[in-house]
Order: sequence, then structure tokens, then C-alpha cells
Amino acid sequence: MPLAHLFGDATLSLLAARTPKPVLTWPLAPVDTSAVRRVEPIVVPANGLQITCETFGDPAHPPILLIMGLAAQMVQWDDEFCARLAVRGWFVIRYDNRDIGRSTWMTGAPVPRVVALVAAKRRGLPVGVPYLLDDMARDALGVLDALGIASAHVVGVSMGGMIAQSVAVLAPGRVRSLTSVMSHTGEDDLPHPHWRASAALFLPAPRGRDAVVRRAITMWRILNGHRIAVDLARTRTQVLKAYERGRNPSGVARQLAAILASPSRADALRELRIPTLVIHGDEDPLVPLQGGRRTAELIPGARLEIIPAMGHALPPPLWDTLINHITTHARNADG
Repeated sequence: MPLAHLFGDATLSLLAARTPKPVLTWPLAPVDTSAVRRVEPIVVPANGLQITCETFGDPAHPPILLIMGLAAQMVQWDDEFCARLAVRGWFVIRYDNRDIGRSTWMTGAPVPRVVALVAAKRRGLPVGVPYLLDDMARDALGVLDALGIASAHVVGVSMGGMIAQSVAVLAPGRVRSLTSVMSHTGEDDLPHPHWRASAALFLPAPRGRDAVVRRAITMWRILNGHRIAVDLARTRTQVLKAYERGRNPSGVARQLAAILASPSRADALRELRIPTLVIHGDEDPLVPLQGGRRTAELIPGARLEIIPAMGHALPPPLWDTLINHITTHARNADG
């Protein structure tokens, strides 16, 4: 039984409250994003599905494709984060993965029993799942096809980093550069998440707006790490936006199954010849730092940036640092 089922909201709230008080707080540098062109979300055909995407910036600029992680909709790439990227001279694309938000929900597919899936995998038994990370990577390529983009800089976080790696493996000619953030290689012997992070992530889905917001704030207080405060107002706004766009707990289970059932990418990553940046926080409780170290170790020429105080989140105090790393890497790749 997962630890998640042993802990209720009250226990998780207590755990979050016992976390040492954040000691790092600093304002974002002022940036005028008022002139950034933003196109309202559109639905495009991709890999046989309907994928919802949105763009920021001038389509004549070099494209950056942003891929979000498990259970997260594209709005988890904060509007301001995307605009700040675009103002640097990039055409920024974000989209909902399959089974989340306003992209196709795989409602006809079975909901995997994650505990049984983990047990079968540990015993070396074959496992059947509705789809794998490679299928989600083909969704990403389909978004680029639909937008008429031959190649892009690909940036993914957490599960999105796994998908981004798979995009690079499946179609290296379409990836100008790869940035894998707080992710790993899919190898079985990597360190496991801290139990608090697992408990926060895998509790049964709450019901109702207020419960969803409370659970999200509790979760981010754990995933953010010990030293950066959760922006409560921004988090509430983002959570409510995602709530209104549509929640799909069954889809989250299928996405998690895709992570668990997908094979290791280690051998394929060794063969990549794509400019690669690996970003990881030194306080990540969900994907320990070794996941990032291993990714950078396997991909020839990859550069590893370890971000002090960063957990498993993209908090505003780190946006300037993250955007600087991502844009510098992409510009260097473009020559």
C-alpha cells in the first residue's frame, strides 16, 4: 500500500508546518511584458488526439516548447514565466499533455492499479498500460507539426523532462536543444522520493474547490523545499484556473503508469548528440538530485546546473535564474 493512503490532510499539513521556515525570499527583477503577443489557446490535432496549446511571443522568433509534468496542466507554466521568456526573443509554446486539462482524455482506457503495477515491475513481470512516455513524446511532436514548426528548443520539467528526453531520442533532428529540469533517466536503481513528497503527491484526489486549493498549498509547501516560501496568492490563482479547466484523476493515474512502465532511457541517452542542459535543485524531495546528475552523466556533453534551495517546483524567486540558464543554453545551441 502506498504511504499516501496512510496519511490524511491533517497529517500532511502538520508535516508542512514543521518544515523549517523559509529563509530565502527575494523579488523578481522588473520586466515589462505588456508588449508580448499572446494567442489564446487553440486545439490542434496531434498523434491522433486533440491537444490544447497556447503561444507567447512572435512566431518569427526561435521556438521553445515547454512540457509540463505529472498531473500538471500547461497553466503550471505560469503566464508571467512564459511572458518573461518571450520578451527575451523567443516564441514560447505550452500545451496540455494527454489526459489532463483540455487535451484529449483517454476515457475509454482502463485506470491502472498503480500498486499492482509497481509490484509486477519489481518482479520482472510484463505490465500493460494504456500508453507510454514515447506516446506522449509523439504528442509533443504532433504539436510542433500542427504549428508548422520543423524544430524547437525543448524544455521539460519532471515527467515533462522525461517526455522531452524521449522527444530527443525519437526525433533528434527536431530538437535544437534539450533542457531537462528536475527529471531522471527512468533507471530502476535511482534514489526514491522522500516519503513526505510521495505522500503529498499520491493522496486520493480531494473533492470541491476549497479542498483542492488546501491540498495544493500543502503539497507545494513540501515540494518547494525548505528554504523558499510558497506564493499563496499565485498558487491559489493557478490551482483555481486548473480546477475550472478540468480535473481528471483517472488521467493522472494513467500518466503515472506511463512513467512506471516506460523502459529506461539510459542507452538511448548515451547516443544523443544534442546540446543538453540539465537543471536540478539541491533540495528536490520528489526526484532526488542524483536523477539530474545521472541524466547529465549519460548525455554526451551535457551541462549540469544545480540550483541552490530549489525543490521540486518552479517558484517565482527562481524564475530569473531558470530563464537565464534556459535562454543562454538555447542561444549557444543556435550559435
